[in-house]
Amino acid sequence: MAEFRLEVDKMFLEKMNYLDVEKYLKTRDTVVIPVGSIENHGKHMPLGTDTMIPHRIAELYSAMSDTVIAPTVNYGATADIVGFPGTISLGVEGLRALLERICDQLYDYGFRHFIILNGHGGNSKSITEVGHHLYAKGAILANLNWWLIAGELRPEWKGGHGGGEETAAVMGIDPALIHTEYLEEGEGIRNDVSNELPSASWMDVNFKGGSVTIPRPIRSITDNGWLTHGMSIDPPTKATQAWGVEMLNTMAEYMRDFTVAFDKVALSKIK
Repeated sequence: MAEFRLEVDKMFLEKMNYLDVEKYLKTRDTVVIPVGSIENHGKHMPLGTDTMIPHRIAELYSAMSDTVIAPTVNYGATADIVGFPGTISLGVEGLRALLERICDQLYDYGFRHFIILNGHGGNSKSITEVGHHLYAKGAILANLNWWLIAGELRPEWKGGHGGGEETAAVMGIDPALIHTEYLEEGEGIRNDVSNELPSASWMDVNFKGGSVTIPRPIRSITDNGWLTHGMSIDPPTKATQAWGVEMLNTMAEYMRDFTVAFDKVALSKIK
């Protein structure tokens, strides 16, 4: 296969012209789409946490891979966190429709291998539905949830919403974005349903050792908004810039290696 290479920063679709894309598609059909959200992550974290992290990983990845990177999708499906000012949710259907339209247009130009670099768990249902849509057309989608993969690669990195893992990642981008005066403030979880049904993980409550989901806004559970639910291994106070930089680079390297394997997937075998 002939080698295609542009300057590193030109692997971002918005910095290419249509001739660059045509040339790329003569030898490759893989595209990366970072997807995030704008939502509360606690008083110490910026609203754009879930967008900035995958975008930064994509920037690091661009120095290691000759793969086209589409513009980062800044909005996600985060209806459960609406109520904290600044949080904006497209909803599951809204995000699905947006991603499907983006992917369909890229498909029409010749892209067939789609890598979603996801920064928010609430986006997963929409991404999965788009993956099924593309598969039926003879294309394939892989969803890389960066925070889950990072925790699998290094168990000590595993974290929750707004905890040490995400705080470290943002520190690795720009430490000034962290409001350190709030790092010591706890989650402030309250038993908003009843004391007999205490709050457990996210929207779950606990009853006699079992977890039961009761959908409700996260703000009814906490006025802070970072939630690791007592995971002692993931307090935001544990985060360091060095951890964040190492983790972001590790994820970029993982993506680089994954792309090589994913490129080899024969589409003739998926239908």
